[in-house]
Amino acid sequence: MSSSLASPATAAASLAALLAAQQTAFRAEGPVSATTRQQRLQRTIDMLVQYSDALCAAMGEDFGGRPVVFSMMNDIVGSLGSLKHARDHCAAWMPDQPRPSVAPFDNFGATAWVRFQPKGVVGIIGTWNAPIFTLLSPLACAFAAGNSGILKPSEIAPRTAKVLAQAVAEFFDPTVLAVVTGGPDVAAEFSRQPFNHLVFTGSTAVGKLVMAGAAENLVPVTLELGGKSPVLVGQSADIANAAERIAVGKSANSGQLCVAPDTVWVHESQTEAFIAALQSSYSGLYPTIADNSDVTPVVNQRHFIRVESYIADAGQRGARVVMAGDWPTSDAVASRRMPLRIVVNPAADSVIAQHEIFGPALVLRSYRTLSEAVAEINAGERPLALYYFGSDAAEQQWVLDHTLSGGVSINDVTMHPALHDAPFGGVGASGMGHYHGREGFLEFSHARSVYSAGAHDPRREWGMLPPYTETFEQMIRAAVAP
Repeated sequence: MSSSLASPATAAASLAALLAAQQTAFRAEGPVSATTRQQRLQRTIDMLVQYSDALCAAMGEDFGGRPVVFSMMNDIVGSLGSLKHARDHCAAWMPDQPRPSVAPFDNFGATAWVRFQPKGVVGIIGTWNAPIFTLLSPLACAFAAGNSGILKPSEIAPRTAKVLAQAVAEFFDPTVLAVVTGGPDVAAEFSRQPFNHLVFTGSTAVGKLVMAGAAENLVPVTLELGGKSPVLVGQSADIANAAERIAVGKSANSGQLCVAPDTVWVHESQTEAFIAALQSSYSGLYPTIADNSDVTPVVNQRHFIRVESYIADAGQRGARVVMAGDWPTSDAVASRRMPLRIVVNPAADSVIAQHEIFGPALVLRSYRTLSEAVAEINAGERPLALYYFGSDAAEQQWVLDHTLSGGVSINDVTMHPALHDAPFGGVGASGMGHYHGREGFLEFSHARSVYSAGAHDPRREWGMLPPYTETFEQMIRAAVAP
């Protein structure tokens, strides 16, 4: 089932009806077996395989020329990895976990365990920069946990949303999985619905609105919000290697990734060498820009103007701006394909220093001591990703001990989200909750404690029931001890 919701009133009514139908079906189904969960995951895999070319074509059209190979790698293969891992492991995640019972009743046969049960219906709001991955990767964990789902694709990628809606309608009963489409008004209504769990990927500002909407019904949320992910290049790092890996990570989707490196910290003695190495690496990857089909355009004119305004503002405030790649031409501007701009030591109050860039630009800051760089990073909001380059094991450990981020990649960037058996998510302003692996299964499960009494209850014979005796009081007081 696909619903295109045109107005807030229509959105509210249609969403409420769809959600009610899924919740009714969920309650009627009862326990969701491992076989059913695996079948749903396999059906999603089959759907994605069948529609992979159509979805990649749609993503290309939505971006105005996104490389098919990147869409296939990031959104299709990335989602398949999440789905297959969940399919292959969910049965092992499901069994009850025995826990120690209450003493001394455990001596009389009392037992305890934790039972993992699906919450119900999970709503998932995706984003435009990874329009399939941000829907189907969390869905993998939601299905593994036994839930049903309703997906809300981004309106900034409408062609992708249309193809996905068609695919879901072909492969799924709407009481198990459905797609609703529409703009910000629909997304606002979506976040106000009484889901059993809500997932949102996007900006921190919109994440606050989503959380506020979910709070109306006390719906638990998983928020993946991004942030100014820093890169710390230690003095022990191989500068050429670090520059190449950063260039590869930053150029992926032209920096339009939530874990894209945003600010690179390099020792002041190595700043010029790093700039030269980054320019060389980027130019090697993209010898031309405007006519290069490997370069992803900025998704639309509004975001193109936003990124350009960040760079212009920094330059007007005295920052040095260095180009990596061809000088922008009129054709490049028209196609929204731009070279990488390196903004060196911008003013603290410049826009690019305060906001996530989400585009083909990078802030470069020089430091005298790594501890100074870490102190500045820690003074800001906690990022979704943090990256460290260096061969100094003690320094690496120090960085891990003295920073906090959603995840970390060492001697590379943007790689930890590909860990299918490790949690992916943010902390603080970069989000809350996570998906992937067993931790994702737990995110969408209710961990239900169960106590089972033994056949014999000794409390009356031990004087533990009213009327209370002095002996019992003394026994209780004796338990008040360090």
